[in-house]
Amino acid sequence: MTDAQEHPTPSSSATRRKRLPKKLYERELERLQAELVRLQYWIRETGERVVIVFEGRDAAGKGGTIKRIAECLNPRFAHIVALAKPTEREQTQWYFQRYVQHLPAAGEIVMFDRSWYNRAGVERVMGFCTEEEYIYFLHAAPQFERLLIRSGIRLIKFWFSVSAEEQERRLRDRVDNTVKRWKISGMDLESRSRWTDYSRAKDTMFEYTDTKQAPWMVVPSDDKRRARLNCIQHLLSRFDYQDVVPEPIELPPLQDDDGYVRPPMSEQTFVPDCYPSESS
Repeated sequence: MTDAQEHPTPSSSATRRKRLPKKLYERELERLQAELVRLQYWIRETGERVVIVFEGRDAAGKGGTIKRIAECLNPRFAHIVALAKPTEREQTQWYFQRYVQHLPAAGEIVMFDRSWYNRAGVERVMGFCTEEEYIYFLHAAPQFERLLIRSGIRLIKFWFSVSAEEQERRLRDRVDNTVKRWKISGMDLESRSRWTDYSRAKDTMFEYTDTKQAPWMVVPSDDKRRARLNCIQHLLSRFDYQDVVPEPIELPPLQDDDGYVRPPMSEQTFVPDCYPSESS
């Protein structure tokens, strides 16, 4: 089944679900983010090692979901890995090598915004790898992931599935919006023109790597709000965690000034106040 088949177009479906209301979304997101904080405390307490892989087409909503997960967590122990194009040296390494160095230590969560599955997607479709390298990856990836799991790593894989129509709307929004324009590249546009090739590549990738030990969890993402909440809810459900959040902290009293005199403010250089208070 291709992504286009998974998500009917607006014209072909009279029963397409309405977008999740904003108030409901914000209320649920706040609740789930509080649970993510509890989960992180538990992971720190137990020394769990967690790897979360986010894959999908361009503009499918991966980045927004990762942002909502990470923004409430301690960044010292929850890392986002979004690797750029491999260097000349990295191109000569074992394919999985540059990902291995980012794997978590005890008590850490690592979120891959795209991962080793680049080889089964963009590299395959755009011809950036040889046929031999591609075939090797399809057989090696499940073995690599089994090794991770056997070592004690919790591996969770999400595939964000977006329809052709919704992807086009989002890409056009990026083109027209200066703030979002950095999100789109020439590679994204080229990928867009090869929609069917990517569908075939995704189907083959699932055939080889959707294993019992490390299954792909598909996240329908035409509605970003539902996609984010469903993804976080599923992530939480994968752990039988306990609430080990520390008790509320009581702030100590402020130290007595002990005769301290602050230097004159006129001797310091301040950032200009471009937003003065309105006159009464």
